Formats: sequence, C-alpha cells, structure tokens
Amino acid sequence: MTCTPIAKPGFKPFSHLQHPMEVIRQFTPNWFAATMGTGVLALALAQLPGANPVLHTVAQGLWLFNIALFLMFTALYAARWTLFYDEARRIFGHSTVSMFFGTIPMGLATIINGFLLFGLPRWGEGVIALAHGLWWLDVAMSLACGVLIPYLMFTRQEHSIDQMTAVWLLPVVAAEVAAASGGLLAPHLVDAHSQLVVLVTSYVLWAFSLPVAFSILTILLLRMALHKLPHENMAASSWLALGPIGTGALGMLLLGADAPAIFAANGMAGVGEIAAGLGLVAGITLWGFGLWWMLMAVLITLRYLRAGIPFNLGWWGFTFPLGVYSLATLKLASTLHLTFFNVFGCALVAMLAVMWLIVGKRTVQGAWRGELFVSPCIAGLKK
Repeated sequence: MTCTPIAKPGFKPFSHLQHPMEVIRQFTPNWFAATMGTGVLALALAQLPGANPVLHTVAQGLWLFNIALFLMFTALYAARWTLFYDEARRIFGHSTVSMFFGTIPMGLATIINGFLLFGLPRWGEGVIALAHGLWWLDVAMSLACGVLIPYLMFTRQEHSIDQMTAVWLLPVVAAEVAAASGGLLAPHLVDAHSQLVVLVTSYVLWAFSLPVAFSILTILLLRMALHKLPHENMAASSWLALGPIGTGALGMLLLGADAPAIFAANGMAGVGEIAAGLGLVAGITLWGFGLWWMLMAVLITLRYLRAGIPFNLGWWGFTFPLGVYSLATLKLASTLHLTFFNVFGCALVAMLAVMWLIVGKRTVQGAWRGELFVSPCIAGLKK
C-alpha cells in the first residue's frame, strides 16, 4: 500500500496570487527598502571595533547578496514599467507608495559604500571609478526624488495632516544619504580637484535634505500630538524619523573628517579646519537628538506590540534608520575614543542584526506565498 504525500500549506510558491505574472504587475519600490536594511547591516558589521575576520566575511557576503537583490528588484520594476505601463504610472498620484521612490537611491548608496569598504581590498583601485560613476547616478536620482515627489504632493496628490506619517521623509532623505556616501568616496579619488567637487557637492546635498527633513519632523510632532499614533500598519514609520537624524550626524562626521586634507590640497587649509570642527560638533548634537527620537520610537513600538503589528514591507523601516544611527555612533567612538560610544554602538548593531533576521525571515515567507506583492495604487482594478 502506497501513501500519497500531502502537500504542506504554503509549499507552492505565489499561492496567494492568481498568476505568477502578478509578481511583476504588483511590484512596487517598497521592496528596495530591503536593500537599504541589508546594505546598512553589512556596513555596520564591518565597522565594529576589533578586527574580526568572521564578521567581516559575513558582512562582505551580505553586501554581495545585497547587490544581487538590488539587481533583481531593478529588473522586476523595469519589467513592470515595460509590461504594465498604464498601471505603473499610477504611482505618481498615490500619496504613500510614491514616497518609496526614495528607497531606490538609498539602497544604491549602501552598495556604493560597500565598493569602497569591501570591493577596494578585494578587486583593487579599479572599483573607485565604478563607485564614482554610480555615486553621480545616485546624486541625480536623489535630487530628482527630493524635488519631484514633493512637487507631486503639492500639485496632484491628496494629503491631510491626520493621515501624515514619517514616510514623507523618504524622498527627501535620499540626498542626505548620498552626501554621507560622498564623504566616504572623496578621499579615495586621486585628483585633488575631483575630491573638492565631491566634497562640496556632498555638503550641498546635506543642506538640500536636512532642513526640509527637519521641517517635516516638526509637522510630524504636531500631527502625533493632535491626532495620536498612525494605524498599526504604519507602526514601523515611527523609526523613520531616526533616519535623517542619524544620516545627518554621520554625514557631518564623515565630511568633516577628510575636509582638512581636501581643502588644504586646494589652497583652503583654514576652511578645512573649520569644517572639521563643525562636523564633529554637529555630529554630536544630531546624535543627541537621535537618542531622544530612538527612545521615543522604542516606547511607541512597545505600545503597538501590545495590540499586535501586522507584517508588511514597512517593517524594513525598523532597520535602515537604526543602521545609520549605529554607524554614526561607531564613527563617534573612533573619533572621540570614548568607551561609551563603542559599547553602545555594538549594542545597536546587535539589535540591528536581530531585527534584520526577523524582518528578513518574514519577508522571504511573504514573498514565497506571494502575499507581499500588493500594489495599493492599482488596488481594486480588475485583473
């Protein structure tokens, strides 16, 4: 007598979708948030104090995996625009999904940083030219997101203060992330003039982003005081505010660290010394503001957890903001040589790794079943 094996529920891929092509039809930029979280974990693990070859190997593996992930997502999203153009362009009128365009350049920035951290010792000086070219592409995309998405908010989309969340920050913060990447890239360039161009451009990108982000944060504080917390579907958005604060601190620390040498090489030594001092003071100040927001985000998350938080791709919002704040903390540790920042930075990276494992596992499960492939901007349309 033979027994027929019983298929386990969920074993068949995309069981929640009517057709596998729905993966492409329903693909949105939200998925690039996974490349942000994966990339920043790779960078953070490699920055931990002490030379640990195992951790470095794990970090490099994560970075390589992140490249594959980014290329796959890019292919899927390009296919959506090719095969389902009329539906894909609806994103520009959607008040939430359009914000996630900012995740594309931010995800790319983690890959660019990885070329300098992992690719340079692995493949040599040739990767610098690649990183330099990709960085300018990242700058162009960041500037476009930072201007065009707010323009659509002002002209086409419907918004209200009571429905506002920290997702508004995503298109704006991309330029700030590019600025921090520029701080890493500039000292690797051979030509002094090119170093200055990248450095000055990065300061402009930082200023292009941070004041607007802080304006949004001010409105967000008022919104939460008047209308309380957003729906539990947006629970992870409470962490997004830590992103521009942590990236702002990291950017000023990175730019200030190499400013003296770069400005001096271009005949402006005095300016470089001022930039270094301002970078350190600004980095510490923003780090302190980030500490307040991180503690607030922890309390808000604990409140959400009591009622239960439904899983969605927004959970990746728990990772990248915590990651950039961890990097800023570790940068302060290496600059100030204070034990507190070392210990706290390591604790934050450990917390980031645990969160990445949780969110990563849930994402793989949801992707396999197909339940995460949902495009709100075409919800309700007939198949």
